[in-house]
Amino acid sequence: MTQIANSSGEASGSSGSKRQPRTRAKIRSAGVRRSVFLLVIVAMLLTIGLGAMLSASSVVSINANEGQFELFSKQMLWVGIGLGALVITSFIPYHMWQKFALPIYTLVVFGLVITLIVGDTRGGATRWIVVGPITVQLAEFSKFATLSLLAAVVTKKDALVTDLRHVIVPVGAILGTVSLLLLAQPDFGNVLLIVVPAFVMLAASTVPLRFVLSMAGLGAIVMTAIAMSADYRKARFSGFLDPFENAKGSGLQAVQSMVALGTGGMFGVGLGQSRARWLWLPNAHTDFIFAIIGEETGFAGAFIVITLFALIGVVGVSIAYRAPDMYGRLLAIGIVAWLSVQALVNIGGVVAVLPITGVPLPFISSGGNAMLANLAAIGVLLNISRSSDRLESKQRAS
Repeated sequence: MTQIANSSGEASGSSGSKRQPRTRAKIRSAGVRRSVFLLVIVAMLLTIGLGAMLSASSVVSINANEGQFELFSKQMLWVGIGLGALVITSFIPYHMWQKFALPIYTLVVFGLVITLIVGDTRGGATRWIVVGPITVQLAEFSKFATLSLLAAVVTKKDALVTDLRHVIVPVGAILGTVSLLLLAQPDFGNVLLIVVPAFVMLAASTVPLRFVLSMAGLGAIVMTAIAMSADYRKARFSGFLDPFENAKGSGLQAVQSMVALGTGGMFGVGLGQSRARWLWLPNAHTDFIFAIIGEETGFAGAFIVITLFALIGVVGVSIAYRAPDMYGRLLAIGIVAWLSVQALVNIGGVVAVLPITGVPLPFISSGGNAMLANLAAIGVLLNISRSSDRLESKQRAS
């Protein structure tokens, strides 16, 4: 009987040991699928963006007495640099961002101050530091720096978040400092892209929801007051309410954007056949490139782009849900909220359901700094995903 029991136990143990590796393999396989799926989505957006850039920027390049492919070549270069950054950040343990969150944030704040002092002014805004052939727009990197520090602080104060003082003071200091510096440029659009994802991150944390809603309400009042404090922002808002009232002034971009989208119909006028790019639509290769996509590929192409951004949100939330710890979860949520809100604000402005804010469409619009920051953030998401898979496999093994 003992022998039978022993043999039965050995058989059972042997069976368990066979099942366990298969379980770990399934975990790794699911994690790999998430990562590959995210990379495929980003690759599709980059491809669509380069195609749209090739069409939308050619006229701008020719009009500036440059080669037809000048802006497109620069975008290709930045995509390559951004993909390199994605690879690098995907291999950097995400806890390194937590460890160096304060120094990175401090460096960005210092850079924003320097920008206001010696920065290049274009169109009434001082947002760029020019170093030889390189133009740096630190506002694009301030988003990750701010969200990373906020995630680190909330994680550290996890046991104290039921005390409002331990929430409102650090959150107010972190968001307030960078927001004031960006508003001084002025750059209201990027302030919006920091503040909104920050509150999404707080809502996903252990901070009591009543605190988050109270601060969000106060923030909304302040942001509305700031938005209406400048004449050009008031003009944008009035152009949003009734773009046809001043179709050659404050409503010009909205009207021409709607014309381009309407011209596209269901399947578009054809690749490279946009009429709006012939200087009818200002900033066609930057803030309004979605209108060119809609014109050339129609509702079908525009719907695909929107679907791809929605899928980034779904995959990103899945990665955040499986993050090994609070910091990883909050950072993942912050990145997903940042990219999702930016896409929503840009597309909303193009289709005239939101006021125009002048923010680029992630992975698609022209702009090297934005491309670099966005792709590097995707690399961080991938690292969080890989870390969660390793942890889950170890837990199953134990």
